[in-house]
Amino acid sequence: MNYDALNAMPWVHGSFWVFVAILLFAGLTGRKIAGTITGMLDARTRQVQDALDEAARLRAEAEGMLEQAKAAQEKAKDDARTMIENAQITAARLASDLAADARSAAKWRERMALERIAAAEASAVHEVRAAAIDIATAASEAVLREHFSVEADAAMIDAGITGVPPALRSVI
Repeated sequence: MNYDALNAMPWVHGSFWVFVAILLFAGLTGRKIAGTITGMLDARTRQVQDALDEAARLRAEAEGMLEQAKAAQEKAKDDARTMIENAQITAARLASDLAADARSAAKWRERMALERIAAAEASAVHEVRAAAIDIATAASEAVLREHFSVEADAAMIDAGITGVPPALRSVI
């Protein structure tokens, strides 16, 4: 079997030129398609790289914010401890001040009560004395009315007057 297309020069046959045309078309089209695909892949690579760079930047920023938050949290804990300690000190001081105030108020009330009792005693003693004086005066008056009369009074006055000169002489 003898095939003439293989023995002759290939450029002489039309199938060769169809093959060359297909290769040229595939080469030119393939280059264009490969350029488009390469451009798309390059664009996608740039997008991915930009996203990775952004993610790295955001991660670094987030780590910085985390450190700041931890520092702020520690500072807040220290501030809270200080506030609690100050509040406890203030509460203890207020408690001792209030206890001292309560003791002084109790002493003042006790002193006031004792003063009221003393005033009531003095008032009662004064009233008893006044009543005793009134009773004694009334009793003296009654005794004097019973035992002395107008004649006895005149006799006593006369005796007192006669006793004055000798009493004066004994003093001088």
